[in-house]
Amino acid sequence: MAGEIPDLNAQERTGTGKGAARQARRAGMVPGIVFGGDVDPLPIQIPFNELLKKLKAGRFKSTLFNLKVDGHDDVRVICRDVQRDVVKDLPTHLDLMRLRRTTKINLFIPVEFINEEEAPGIKKGGVLTAVRPEVELVVTAGDIPEKLTVDLSGLDIGDTVTITDITLPTGTKPTIDRDFVIANISAPSGLKAAEDEDEGEEAAADEVPATEQAED
Repeated sequence: MAGEIPDLNAQERTGTGKGAARQARRAGMVPGIVFGGDVDPLPIQIPFNELLKKLKAGRFKSTLFNLKVDGHDDVRVICRDVQRDVVKDLPTHLDLMRLRRTTKINLFIPVEFINEEEAPGIKKGGVLTAVRPEVELVVTAGDIPEKLTVDLSGLDIGDTVTITDITLPTGTKPTIDRDFVIANISAPSGLKAAEDEDEGEEAAADEVPATEQAED
């Protein structure tokens, strides 16, 4: 289970329709609706600045939130839509969907690398490059993994870790339907330069100089 699900604080909104929505916006709020979960839709409003901050942080639509509304039980939600002003591109309305424990959703799960001290490539000065420090997975709302673990033991310079090298939690799968790189261990820059120089010298040595024509 994911360790920390971020809170999304909202207020219950009185009234529905365009008039109530405009009133919320004038008060510095963004109106929204919470639907799904076999419960009546709940009109809400979120402070504009708070929502804008979360939107700028990125991946708002693929983040699971713990919705907190005074007078209501906390509920897990995911954003299904954010409507924006066509001119200013600022949020004007949002739709949140309640999740059942069995609901399948797409979430970005962080990757943790362990046992770097057991990787021969790193001992030699190799550099670990995390190509994907997090991976988007299809997960079950009631069983979200906290992280994916990559064991670097035995990896040498030039070795690559792909998604098929990771044991994924039961019931999860990547959103990308192909094998893709998670990380690799590359040679240190000094060693790369030396190798490139050696290759250049070998190439020069392999060149056969033109033979001079023999004098008659």
